[in-house]
Amino acid sequence: MNTRMNEEKQLIKKCLKGDAVAQKQLYTLHASLMLGVCYRYTKSLEDAEDVLQEGFIKVFRFLSQYTGEGELGGWIRRIMVNTALNFLKKNKKYQNDMVFDSNELHVVSHDDPAMKLQAKDLAELIRQLPIGYQTIFNLYAVEGYTHPEIGQMMGISENTSRSQYMRARHLLISWITNSAGNKNKAYAK
Repeated sequence: MNTRMNEEKQLIKKCLKGDAVAQKQLYTLHASLMLGVCYRYTKSLEDAEDVLQEGFIKVFRFLSQYTGEGELGGWIRRIMVNTALNFLKKNKKYQNDMVFDSNELHVVSHDDPAMKLQAKDLAELIRQLPIGYQTIFNLYAVEGYTHPEIGQMMGISENTSRSQYMRARHLLISWITNSAGNKNKAYAK
């Protein structure tokens, strides 16, 4: 067993015994990355911090259920994603944006724009999507969940998940393409 895994195992044991210093250490090790995860699903840093706080309460409450299979960070990430989804479902300001109409399915082009974006720029564009599109796009493209898994998590059909993902993707491609076109026009002047 490598040193890092052994240290992590010892840290978990201390946390399970209620050691506040170990809990703070575990929080410090994962909080900044997990805040980024939470921020992907909310529209404000304040909401992301609320999700992070609630998520870490769950992490410490259910830490005894962590089996040691897979990375602890991945286990914590799943808790944060589920906490963010629950937050979106419960929070009134997000509820209207989380309604999915499966009757409006349509085919979307699979063309990709021929340009490169900085990761930061793409993340900001994703944050500008309507919350429903943003949530499904993040679950599928960033977190790697399948459409059946997303459907189950969100209480929607697999086809609705696919449709919302494709709409989000189409909107992002449109924004990127329009942005590239505007930059090219500016350079031509």
